[in-house]
Amino acid sequence: MRSNKENTLAWLMSGLFGVLAGVFLTFGYQLETYDQINIFDKNAMLVMLALMIIVTVDTRYVWRNYDLTDKGAKLFGIVKLPKKGQEREFSKRDFLINYASLVVLCIPVFLAEFPGFFVYDAQDELNEVLTRSFSTHHPLLHVLLLGGTIALFHKISGSWNFGIAAYIVLQMLVISAIFAYVVTYLQKKGIAKRARILWLLFYGLFPTIVMYTLCSCKDGLFTGFLLLLTAFLVQLVEDPEGFLKSKVKVCLFVLSAVLMPLFRHNGFYAYLVFVPFALIYFRKKLKPLLVSVLVLPVILYLVISGILSGIFSSEVTHHQEMLTVPIMQLSRVYAYDGESLSDEDKAVIESYIHKENLDKYTPRVSDMVKVNFDNELYERDSAAFWKVWLKLFKEHPLAYLNAWMLTSYGYYYPPAVINVYKGNTVYTFTYDESSYFGYEVEPPGERISLIPAIDKLYRYISIGSFQQDAILLRLFFNPGLYLFIYMYVFAYRLSKKRFCQILPFLPMVLTFCTVLLGPTYLIRYVLYLWTCIPLLTVTGGAVKSTAAV
Repeated sequence: MRSNKENTLAWLMSGLFGVLAGVFLTFGYQLETYDQINIFDKNAMLVMLALMIIVTVDTRYVWRNYDLTDKGAKLFGIVKLPKKGQEREFSKRDFLINYASLVVLCIPVFLAEFPGFFVYDAQDELNEVLTRSFSTHHPLLHVLLLGGTIALFHKISGSWNFGIAAYIVLQMLVISAIFAYVVTYLQKKGIAKRARILWLLFYGLFPTIVMYTLCSCKDGLFTGFLLLLTAFLVQLVEDPEGFLKSKVKVCLFVLSAVLMPLFRHNGFYAYLVFVPFALIYFRKKLKPLLVSVLVLPVILYLVISGILSGIFSSEVTHHQEMLTVPIMQLSRVYAYDGESLSDEDKAVIESYIHKENLDKYTPRVSDMVKVNFDNELYERDSAAFWKVWLKLFKEHPLAYLNAWMLTSYGYYYPPAVINVYKGNTVYTFTYDESSYFGYEVEPPGERISLIPAIDKLYRYISIGSFQQDAILLRLFFNPGLYLFIYMYVFAYRLSKKRFCQILPFLPMVLTFCTVLLGPTYLIRYVLYLWTCIPLLTVTGGAVKSTAAV
C-alpha cells in the first residue's frame, strides 16, 4: 500500500514538473517570437501537451534511478553527493585557502574592468550622499555604504576611480568570504576534491557571478547574504539543537537575515512569509530560542530601517514600484486596444499615467511607462485606479496576461534573449544586441582597462552578440535553465516528502516570486539562482525528512 502511495505521489510530482515545463517552454517561445500568448494556436497547444507528457514520463523514469545518489553515486558524473554521516571537522585553513583562491580569481577581471562595474543607479546613489538628499527608492544602507566609501576615499585621494575601486574591493572581499564559507561547508559535508575545485571555479570564474561580485549595485551583497542565510538554514534544519548551541552561527544567521532585506526591500517580504512556514515545520521541537532566532530578524529589520529613514528624513517609496504589473496591464490595453476604450476610461488612465508615458509603452520593461506615475492622485483616490483596472481586466483578460508575462518570461524560458533595454542610450553606449549586463562605468568614474582582452570578453557577453552567437552555451547564462533545475529537484524531494530539503531554499523561492511582479527580467534580480545551486548537492539525500519534526 505504501509503495502504491509513493508511486502515485511520484507521478503527481513528475506531472507537476512536466506541466510547468510544457507551459513555460510553449508560452515562452510565443512571447519571445510574437510578443504575445496565443492559446488559440492549435499546433502550439498540441506541442505544449506533447511536451507535458514527454517530460512527465521521462522525469518519472529518471527518478527511478535517482535514488542511487543517496548511496554516493555521482551526479552528472562529476559531483559526488555525500553520504549520511560522511562529515569532517570544519577547517579554518580550508576556509582561508578557499577565500584566497576566490580573491585571486577575481583580481584579473577587476584589473580588466578597473575601477569595477559602477552601474545600475550607481551615480544616483552616490549623489544622494554627496547632496545629503535621500529617498527610500534605493535601500538606505547600500546608499550610505556605497556613497560613504566612495566619498571618503575620493577625499583622501582626489580620485573618483580610487573611491569606486575601494568600494568594489570591499564588496568583493565580503562576497568572496561568503562563497568561501559555502565551499568550506560543502567540504565539511564530504564533497570530493574535484567538486571543491569545480565550485571554486564556478564562484570565481563564471562571468555572470563575477560581474556582480565586482559590480556596485546592491544585488551582489543582497545575493551574498541570501546565500549565507540559505547555508545556515540548511544547517539549522539538519541539526536544530547543535545549531542553536553555536552562538557564532546563531548571530551570523540573524545578521544575514537582517542584512539581506536591508539591501533589497523584497527580501523582507520573502523572509516575513518564510517565518510561519519555518515555525510550522519545527512545531514539534519549537523552543523559545528557536522562535527568537527566526522572529528577531523581522524586528531588527523594522527597527533599523525605521531609524535610517528617520535620521535621513527619506521620502516615502513611490507607489509605482508596487504597481508595476497593473500599470503595464493598463498601458498595454491603452496602447493596443485604445479604440475600444471609452473617453472616460482613457481620462482616468491618463490621470494616473501621463499620456506621453503611455505612448512610450514597450512590452518588456516598465521604466518608461511608470516613471511619472501620479503618486499624489493615487494617495487621494486609489479607488478610481483599481475600478478602471478591474473593469478592463474583465474586458481584456488576455491582454493583462500578456502584459504581465512579457515582463517576466525571461526568468522561466531558458532560450530567452535578455535584451529588454534595446535602443536605450546610457552614459557610454546604446544597447543594441544585448542588455544582459550594464557593463559600463557611470560618471564620475572612468574605465581604465589594464587587461583589454578580458574587458573585451565581458563586453561581448554583456552587451555584444554573445546570446545570438552561442545558442547552446547561452543557456548556462540564463536564469530559465537554473529555474528548471530547482523545479526538478524540488519536485523530486516533494515526491519523497523530504520537506527538510526544501525549507532552507524557501526564502530564495519567495524572493523569486516577488520578481515575477517586477518591472522587467534582468539577471541582477535573480543572481541567487546561480549562487545557491551548490547547496543542492548537500541536501540531496543525506538527511531524512524527520530530522527536525
